[in-house]
Amino acid sequence: MKIRLICVSLAMAFGGSACATTTAPKPPFTVKIIGFNDFHGNLESPGTFGVTAADTVKPAVGGAPYVAGYVAKLKAQNPLNIVVGAGDMIGASPLVSALFSDEPTVESLNRVGLEFTSVGNHEFDKGSAELQRLQSGGCKSDGNGGIASSSCKGATVGTPVPFEGAKFKWLSANVVNTATGKTLFPAYGIKTFNGVKVAFIGMTLKDTPTIVTPSGVAGLQFQDEADTVNALIPRLRAQGIESIVVLVHQGGFQSSPTVSDINGCDGNLAGSDIANIVSRLDNAVDLVISGHTHTAYNCSANTVNTTVSGGVATRVSRPTGLPNASGRLVPVTQAAYYGRVLSDIDVTIDPNTRDITAVSATNRLVDRTDPSVTPDATINGIVNAYKSLIAPIANVVVGSITTDLTQTADKACNESAGEIIADAQLAATAPASFGGAQIAFMNRGGVRASFTYAGSSAGEGDGNVTYNEAYNVQPFGNSLVTMTITAQDLKNVLEQQFAGCRGQSATATRLMIPSAGFKYTFDGSKACDARVSNVTLTTAGVTETIVDASGVVLDPTKTYRVTVNNFMSTGGDGFTTFNNGTNRLGGAQDIDALVAYFANFKAPLAAYNPTDASLQKPRVSRIGGTSCPTGANTNP
Repeated sequence: MKIRLICVSLAMAFGGSACATTTAPKPPFTVKIIGFNDFHGNLESPGTFGVTAADTVKPAVGGAPYVAGYVAKLKAQNPLNIVVGAGDMIGASPLVSALFSDEPTVESLNRVGLEFTSVGNHEFDKGSAELQRLQSGGCKSDGNGGIASSSCKGATVGTPVPFEGAKFKWLSANVVNTATGKTLFPAYGIKTFNGVKVAFIGMTLKDTPTIVTPSGVAGLQFQDEADTVNALIPRLRAQGIESIVVLVHQGGFQSSPTVSDINGCDGNLAGSDIANIVSRLDNAVDLVISGHTHTAYNCSANTVNTTVSGGVATRVSRPTGLPNASGRLVPVTQAAYYGRVLSDIDVTIDPNTRDITAVSATNRLVDRTDPSVTPDATINGIVNAYKSLIAPIANVVVGSITTDLTQTADKACNESAGEIIADAQLAATAPASFGGAQIAFMNRGGVRASFTYAGSSAGEGDGNVTYNEAYNVQPFGNSLVTMTITAQDLKNVLEQQFAGCRGQSATATRLMIPSAGFKYTFDGSKACDARVSNVTLTTAGVTETIVDASGVVLDPTKTYRVTVNNFMSTGGDGFTTFNNGTNRLGGAQDIDALVAYFANFKAPLAAYNPTDASLQKPRVSRIGGTSCPTGANTNP
């Protein structure tokens, strides 16, 4: 008050302002960012999960009601908060969501409180027009002027009619409509905290066209992730925005996956797609929340890292992060998949500079046994109502198994869950009138779960497989395509499985799963076009050599009938060699082929035994290596 009076007196004496007004610096404040990714419509618990891969006791985790409960608990810790996603919230979903065009997931995520999410590749599974409908709302058309039977069930499940659409915003800074030159969805979203604007840039992996059916991305261009972010920085700064978070649907892996901690950053994700993106980012980016690779890591200051010595895992703490274009370490997180984990991120903002000055992140299990968390009753009611609608279909027993058929792959990438799918596709298309197939291939990325021997809550009993379980393993609804390819093309497409070979992604090795009777050997240490050898096909007890031990194709022009799903048939997963296929014949949906195959193993018939000699395993053999290769290094 004394200073003010002196200033007034001086102003009166000299006829103007004689005192400069000084404003005390505003204190910093904290905002809580809650992130997750790759939810894939998992409204119910996807099973158990541990803090480390080596944990012997893992709690049941996830499910939309519990995700909402954990979000509510975290929000209660700080009124300044936001919930964000890094893509693939829908697509490749369990039956309870997929049968209703993923409207149940959107309705649930609305009630979880999601605000912004990047668009993932699976958001394009049904095309961009359908994704835009899910954003804006309204019933899905049946094509005849009516409402599709899969849409607008709100009157039954207790949600608005017509379908309310997403209350959260999908963001796609690098996905451009080629006809208009505009982004498909907004490039970024802004939320203001205590007068400071924070920008969230949404980014889809640029390789989406190689892993999505072409019709799903028709008319769209996918631009480079880092270049797109960097180009947006001046626009954001022109709006006075200095706090910038990137939500990118691309990721990496820790270097020791067998013991990795969900809060670890083993190897700093070296060589991964996300590390390459961050290495080119402008210094203005403060935090990256990632997805796509279905793993958990926490590359931020004072991250817990797991080291192994003498078979003993030790957790240590050290500053980590991924270096950007300036060499500064940028915090990068990912929260596993299917709602198993949430990233709990506290960012400190200096209101004077409007910048994020510190980031503290912790990945937390969505532990259903935590007594401090209350599952959301409204979401629980919605999920149960949809479950009631699918029960007559979902709980039908389609076959039986003698043991789990898992996604766990050996060092050559053989896996029992995928093998039964490949065999089912061959069986469905082997008759001459259905294609005359001799070989079938299944892409490993299309196998989304394992078949479990233990019975479920549906009460089908141990060993029985329900339609719901079969659908959850293979949820895409792809159709089968049988084509003619030459022996040379067969060799070429096997070589094309490896990173950087014949146009395959430079960072992804994608081993297909072959049907019974087809075998080959690969050596990941060799060069492109020299990795595959000993390719044989056994039919009716007679074995034919297609490629010899030295890798030579014995009869390059000889032809074979091969079945793949429609995604692969048009070059999906980088298998562009299949575009050479001729005499194409469309077939049944993949799930129908699988159910029909399982009928051969339904009581009173004997259960499917994955160790049966007639299945001719292992189908793929490998020289060298210790684990199934997935990245650029094809000989881990």
